[in-house]
Amino acid sequence: MRIIGLVSIAVLALAGAAAAEAPPLKRLTLRQDVLGFEAVGRVEIGAQGYCTGALIAPDLVLTAAHCLRGGSSGTAPDIAGMRFRAGLRDGVAVAESGVARAVAHPRYDPANPKDLDSVRHDVALLELAEPIPAATAAPFAIARLGNQVRQIDVVSFATGRDAALSWQDGCRVVGRDVGLIAFDCDVHFGSSGAPVFDRTAGRPRIVAIIAAGTREDGKVVSVGMELEEPVAELRRALRTGQGVIVAGGSRGIEPRRILPGAKAETGARFVRP
Repeated sequence: MRIIGLVSIAVLALAGAAAAEAPPLKRLTLRQDVLGFEAVGRVEIGAQGYCTGALIAPDLVLTAAHCLRGGSSGTAPDIAGMRFRAGLRDGVAVAESGVARAVAHPRYDPANPKDLDSVRHDVALLELAEPIPAATAAPFAIARLGNQVRQIDVVSFATGRDAALSWQDGCRVVGRDVGLIAFDCDVHFGSSGAPVFDRTAGRPRIVAIIAAGTREDGKVVSVGMELEEPVAELRRALRTGQGVIVAGGSRGIEPRRILPGAKAETGARFVRP
């Protein structure tokens, strides 16, 4: 979880977050607690850490690009060691699969993670080796967050709560900038890639994923990005093979490895302004 500065959006977000406390987290402990959120799971990166991800198709997991290309050693984790565990709670998943291929958005630059354009494109797709049936874990649709929507939900794993999903129902939108959205959701190491949900249209739709954030004086601000365009570009990349990471290597990009045990590299990234 790297700490980065988000310039004006972070300042705006912190000012908004001071106005009221965010709602508490609910641990999804029982099978019935997970109903409707089965498609959110833990993306396990071998022995090197984990992120949060969500199914947007039976064989596609949406997560953060820095989960594939974070770190400083210059190599990607071998995706043969990656695993997606849907609806994981206390060691039991509703379904799980290895990863056959993966692609990070080419405009995410691990050498310049503080760049706002890099944060806007901190998006990756994982293609599962074995699709997870929709009857087991129904994939989520992606949508644009409406300008009038002020409350959203986040479902994530994180440090201290990595054995089961936690749901924060009704945290607030506290800032927006070109392609970026800030929330007062309680995220931490491991929340990278966690889906941000809009429930105003019925079944939750993913309107962003957690890419970065700040922690200051007990207040947390998380930042995500608008998804429709970058996800469409990543789907095209998977179809054409451009920039796709395969087991044992990669084509078209130079991904970077997430270092084992390095908290600064394995989850949502935070900064002290």
